[in-house]
Amino acid sequence: MLAHAGTIDAVAGFQIMAKPEATIAAGDLAQVEDLAVELARLAGAEIVNALGGLLTIRYKTAATGDELWRDPVSEVDHNVETLIRARVAERFPAHDVIGEEMDDRPARDHDIVWAVDPIDGTSNFINGFPMFAASIGVLHRGRPVAGALWCSASHALRSGVYHARHGGRLRFDGEDVTPRINPAVRTGLAGIPDAQPSDGGWDGRKTGSAAIECALTAAGILRVARFNAPNIWDVAGGLALVQAAGGDIRQHGEDGWRPFERFVPEATAAGVADLRFWRHPLVIGRPEAVQRMCGRPEFASQGPEAASKRPDSGALTRR
Repeated sequence: MLAHAGTIDAVAGFQIMAKPEATIAAGDLAQVEDLAVELARLAGAEIVNALGGLLTIRYKTAATGDELWRDPVSEVDHNVETLIRARVAERFPAHDVIGEEMDDRPARDHDIVWAVDPIDGTSNFINGFPMFAASIGVLHRGRPVAGALWCSASHALRSGVYHARHGGRLRFDGEDVTPRINPAVRTGLAGIPDAQPSDGGWDGRKTGSAAIECALTAAGILRVARFNAPNIWDVAGGLALVQAAGGDIRQHGEDGWRPFERFVPEATAAGVADLRFWRHPLVIGRPEAVQRMCGRPEFASQGPEAASKRPDSGALTRR
């Protein structure tokens, strides 16, 4: 259901309102969050069971010259996304799904889209480096309205699921999370794709997983995080967490850094517009930290084209 006065069409148990500012009603959104949490836990269980085994792995980009093999995909990525898609189709058959590993779109252009990354940080996962996540994000007309991220590491020093929905609180395995900043800590941590010993006063960290960094930013461990050109499945779930925690999100466009509102379909070279092709620089975090990061001169004019040509562009999706 959508909380809004206007024309109503029943679609898969939801009331779809005619006006663009309509939102999903609280009761239905709670069901969406519950399923997202279930799927994140399912993905986490599959990841844990497979960790340390001899996995079948392929690479989307082969090594050429001095370039490394990039974008690994394991059999677990594919299997987990298959499971997630089946559960979404069973519970909400009219909803669309955008997944990293499969191009299938069951309901293209539907108002509600599930953006799924079965393993964010696959390079970490296949090498046994314990920083990876399974990310489930739910969008309504491009706006993040729910997210659930199973993370291999957390503020609680254990794996678990960070989750939230629009209008709700950030939670970890069902318990409220209240980000706290210790005023005695003079130098806060920042997630940055091109980590340096000092990054404008921030103590930089590069985890290899955009989803992990979204979750840790929402939880207050990272005060700010910057992504050069993430894919929609990398951050859709995490942005819902950041918003629930009271954080700020900025997106870079032709007119510089502006508040993020929604994901907008991007056109390919063939002229086909699709949410799948959205890629823009983002900065997320506590409002004052985001303002400070976006105000840095070297990032003030950074656009997606420039980011994709940077020497560190291989880390853009934090695989």
